[in-house]
Amino acid sequence: MAMCCLAADQADAVRISKRIDRQLRSERDHYRKLVKILLLGAGESGKSTFLRQIRIIHGEDFDEAARLDFVPIIYGNVLKWMKVLLEARRRLSIPWSNPNSEKRASSLQRYNNEQLDTQTFVDYVGAVKQIWNDGGIQQTFARRSEYQIGDSLEYFIARLDKMTQPDYVPNRQDILRSRKATRGICEYDFEVKGVPFLMVDVGGQRSQRTKWFQCFDEVTSIVFLVASSAFDQTLMEDRSTNRLVESLNIFDTIINNKCFKNVSIILFLNKTDLLEEKVKSADISEHFTSFRGDPHDVLQVQQFIVARFTERRNDPKKQLYHHFTTATDTENIRVVFRAVKDTILSKNIQALMLQ
Repeated sequence: MAMCCLAADQADAVRISKRIDRQLRSERDHYRKLVKILLLGAGESGKSTFLRQIRIIHGEDFDEAARLDFVPIIYGNVLKWMKVLLEARRRLSIPWSNPNSEKRASSLQRYNNEQLDTQTFVDYVGAVKQIWNDGGIQQTFARRSEYQIGDSLEYFIARLDKMTQPDYVPNRQDILRSRKATRGICEYDFEVKGVPFLMVDVGGQRSQRTKWFQCFDEVTSIVFLVASSAFDQTLMEDRSTNRLVESLNIFDTIINNKCFKNVSIILFLNKTDLLEEKVKSADISEHFTSFRGDPHDVLQVQQFIVARFTERRNDPKKQLYHHFTTATDTENIRVVFRAVKDTILSKNIQALMLQ
């Protein structure tokens, strides 16, 4: 009887051991094939928006509960950006066109980054509308290249009536245009043609970049995002530093890092829609004196920006792929990422064959 029990116990142990071995082989195979993509770039370059798009494209659109989580974020964005406008008006010494606007502005100044529900936000909306329509604020907004403010304020102002409805649920574009600074590390995993992908987003502000090094292990590819429209803007953290220059300097440390010698690097020149609008009136040569050409021709400006990044390579043989993107445009990102996936998968298959 004791021998039978022992034999049964041994059989169970063998079955458990084989199951563990199979699981370990499966995990090894998974990690051997894993494509790890690191999203890098300065703050406000569009990394988080791009990651949201990847989630949408790969079948995990935001359900109603997830959309509702963005309501206080969107409300907070509007009020924070309005306060930025108020401070910029004061700093630029632009007078109010309506004397009553100053009194309404004081009510907005009371907002202290607290989380808002719809009813509380409604209490601010009258002041937001009056201040927005003030000629002095419109002059201030027209000079927004001289300070840093969210790209989507005008979009949300146009949607205030919708946003103040009791049953307001953010749509996809509201979510993509909302802004929440990345703190720490955000990951999203998905599968393409049986190949596991892991996309990693880390904060782009200077205070967050010390965390980048935690993510450098086993990287397959780096997608480096640049706000291409920011050629005439300065950093929020340092108003003496041009935002495009900051991106170039960060890119320099990445493209020439020995850790990434065999890593494919893909440059996303993002915010193409904003660049197209900006070059109609702004002159890039006022900020980059080496520019030669028509500053109001978007293709010439894009070519110039690409060249500035390309020349940062110490090794001219190091391949650098680039794409022009608008992270808030789902179809644009779908098309671009399809090309990126093909590039990455091709290189990954070659690497696996060499193992």
